[in-house]
Amino acid sequence: MIAGEALRDRLRAESVFSAIRAQGAGGQNVNKVSNAVQLRFDVRASSLPDGVKARLLALRDQRISADGVVVIKAQAHRSLPRNQVEALARLCALVDAAAQPPAPRIATRPTAASQRRRLDDKARRGQLKAARRRGAE
Repeated sequence: MIAGEALRDRLRAESVFSAIRAQGAGGQNVNKVSNAVQLRFDVRASSLPDGVKARLLALRDQRISADGVVVIKAQAHRSLPRNQVEALARLCALVDAAAQPPAPRIATRPTAASQRRRLDDKARRGQLKAARRRGAE
């Protein structure tokens, strides 16, 4: 895992923030101010380790485009700086999730009881189908 504060600073430096208009209902001020934030982070051009980049690009997340750009929109708060902090926190969480390698799968054998149940069900199903064949003749 990558260190928290160093990661946050590195991601902030490599991200592009743009102010956009927030969606939803508003007041008289809604059409004049752009308080929502769109964060764009290019995974392929970043300084993240190669393993983290690969796992991040392999994630099935709608926020990651086919070009390898993470786009995060934050509009929960009324102020632009708070939305920037929230967008950066979401990006950090996404990178942290990709930074941890998946746990290796440990192969296990089916129990004797489950094997017996499976074979009993197969035999029962085969008898049912054989009975159908006999009845059709």
